Amino acid sequence: MEASDGLPTPRRYWSIVAIALGIIMAVLDGAIANVALPSIARDLNASPASSIWVVNAYQLAIVGSLLPFASLGDIVGYRRVFQAGLLTFTLASLACAMSGSLVALTLARILQGFGAAALMSVNAALVRFTYPNRLLGRAIGINALVVAVSSAVGPTVASAILSAAPWPWLFAVNLPMGTLALLIAHRALPHTEPSRQPFDLVSALLNALTFGLLIVGVESVMLHPLPGALALAGGLTTGVVLVRRQLSKTTPLVPIDLLRIPAFAFSVAASVCSFSAQMLALVSLPFYFQNVLGRTQVETGLLMTPWPVAVAVMAPIAGRLADRFSAAVLCGLGSVILSLGLTLLALLPATAPSGALICGMAICGVGFGFFQSPNNRSMLGSAPKSRSGGAGGMQATARLLGQTCGAALVAVIFRAASSHGSTVSLGVGACFAATAALVSTFRHHRQVDVQVAP
Repeated sequence: MEASDGLPTPRRYWSIVAIALGIIMAVLDGAIANVALPSIARDLNASPASSIWVVNAYQLAIVGSLLPFASLGDIVGYRRVFQAGLLTFTLASLACAMSGSLVALTLARILQGFGAAALMSVNAALVRFTYPNRLLGRAIGINALVVAVSSAVGPTVASAILSAAPWPWLFAVNLPMGTLALLIAHRALPHTEPSRQPFDLVSALLNALTFGLLIVGVESVMLHPLPGALALAGGLTTGVVLVRRQLSKTTPLVPIDLLRIPAFAFSVAASVCSFSAQMLALVSLPFYFQNVLGRTQVETGLLMTPWPVAVAVMAPIAGRLADRFSAAVLCGLGSVILSLGLTLLALLPATAPSGALICGMAICGVGFGFFQSPNNRSMLGSAPKSRSGGAGGMQATARLLGQTCGAALVAVIFRAASSHGSTVSLGVGACFAATAALVSTFRHHRQVDVQVAP
C-alpha cells in the first residue's frame, strides 16, 4: 500500500506519463477514425453508412462499460484495471490493423472501446492517488491539458499518417505507445487497497443496456421515429430498473451514493451542461463557418483551432487556481466566459473578419478550459478516496452524456430550423453554458464546494 498522500518524486512523474499515454491513445483513436472512414469504406468494400459503425461501435462500447470498469477499479484496484485496459487496447489495435473486413474491424473496435473505457474510468482515480491532495487541481489540469491537446491534434495526426501510409497504420501506431505505457505503468502506478466486495454483474449488464439503448435512440429518433422511440423507451425502462437495484447497495455501480453529496451532484450537473454547450458548438460551427460565413474547408479547419489551443493553455492554469480558490467561483466565471463567446459567434455578421472569429473561438476555449479543471477537481475531491473509481467513472459519463445530448440537439435544431440551424445551435449552446454558470453559482451560494474529501 502506498502513502496516503501521493507518490514521491520522480515516481510521481513517471506515473503521470503512463496515465497520459493511455489517455492519449484512447482520445486520439476516438478522433482519427473519423478522418479515415472514406478510405476504410473503399478498401473494405463497405457503404459509407455501414462504415459509420467503425466509430459508433467504439463509442457505444465506451459508454456502456465506463461505470462497470470504474466499479471494478474500486473492487480490485485502479492500477489493475488501468493495466488491463492498456493491454486490451494495444491488442485490439493490432486486431484493427489486421482486419480484412468491416465486420472484423467493427468487432476489434468494440474490444478497443472496452480497453479505452477501462483507461478512462480509472485515470482520474489514479491521478488522485499519484499527486498529494494540495496539488490535486494542478494534476487534474495536466490531465485536461493532455485530453485537449490529443483532441486538437487528432485529425492532423490522422491526415499525416494517411498521407504516407494506408489506414491500418492509424491503429498500428498504438503498438509501440501501448507497450511503452505498459512498461512504465508496471513500475510507476500507485497501488491501492482493494475493497474485496463482489462485482455486480447484473447491474453492469443493465447499465450497458440502458446507455446503449438511450444513445441509439437519441441518434436514430429523427431519421427513424418509431425504432428510435422504442429504443428510448427501452433505455428508460432498464434505467429505472437499474436505479431501483442500486438504491439498496452500499457501494453501487451507478454512484447514487456520491450523487447524494451536494458538491458532487452540482459538479455532475454543471459538467453535463457545459459539455452539451461544447458539442452544440463544435458540431454546428463547421456548417456555420462554411454555409453562413462562406469560408472554405481549409479556413474552417484553421478557425476551429483556437478553441482547443485555448483550452490547452487555460486548463493547467485553472487547475492551479483551483488548489487555492473556490472551484464554484472559478467554474461560474468560466461558464459565463463560454456563454459570452458563443453569443459573440452567433451574433457576428456574415462579413465578419477572421480576426473576430478567431477571437470568439479563443474566448470559448478560455471559458471552457477555465471551467473544466476546477469542476473536475470539485467532483473528484468531494468523493471519499475509497470511491475514487466511481467518481472518475461518473466524471467521464457526465462528459459523454453532455456530448451526446449536444450532438443530438444539433440534429433536432437543423431539422427544425434548417436556414438558421447553426446560429440557433450556438444560441442554445450559450444557454447551456449560462445554465452551468447558474448551477455553479447556486453551488457557491449553498457553500457545498469542498477541498478534498477524506
